Amino acid sequence: MRQILIILSSIITISATLPYIVDILKRKTKPRVVSWFTWALLGGISAAASLSDHQYAAGILSLSASVECLAVVILGLKYGNKEFALFDIACQFGAIVGLILWFIFNSPAIAVLASITIDLIGSMPTLKHAWQRPYEETWITFALSGLGAVFASFAATSTRITAIASPLYLIVINLIFTVVLLSRHKIIRVL
Repeated sequence: MRQILIILSSIITISATLPYIVDILKRKTKPRVVSWFTWALLGGISAAASLSDHQYAAGILSLSASVECLAVVILGLKYGNKEFALFDIACQFGAIVGLILWFIFNSPAIAVLASITIDLIGSMPTLKHAWQRPYEETWITFALSGLGAVFASFAATSTRITAIASPLYLIVINLIFTVVLLSRHKIIRVL
């Protein structure tokens, strides 16, 4: 059963990007490349840390998320929002500080927690974009990514940080994005 949950998690997580990619190509969605690049990098780091600690559900989820984010980065370089404002610089600085802390402590658990913290910081430009221009984001991608994380959390075999932190964080952050986008769409329609 655990293997089925891991496979479902991976399929849902990677396929979550398909509506986003379609909307990018239709010029409806304009991804913030800075966030998606940060997410791709951190997904890879989190995957390596979880897999090194034999937490395969979390590792495969993080790897799947990294692949989906990399696809968005590639398209975003041509069709996305490549702005790099002071806010983005501050977020990237926070990400660099987190990476330095991870290297200092040299622990898979610290690596996962640092990746989550950096991911949250890296999410801020896209969260701001989602709030200001909700029609330039695709809510279903975030909802499906969160659903993929739900399956990965059920596949966890322990309560170690390397097993559950990334899936739980991805559930929460994707829920936040989904709620912001759906509520902003509704508010804008009313206005």
